[in-house]
Amino acid sequence: GLVTDNRFADPDRAFRQLIEARRGLSPEEAAALDARLVLLLANHIGDHAVLEQAIAAARAVPTAD
Repeated sequence: GLVTDNRFADPDRAFRQLIEARRGLSPEEAAALDARLVLLLANHIGDHAVLEQAIAAARAVPTAD
């Protein structure tokens, strides 16, 4: 199943890496990067059930409107 516990030895570093990857990109370029990253990581997971759980978990998080 989907693992939601932190698995990074340094979660702040992981967050910084994601932020830095988007630095200097337009909103459209950043969205395209995010989409490519999602597809790469989904392929790495390689499990439809886990992907479905991840999508459901991501959709369940409230947005700041």
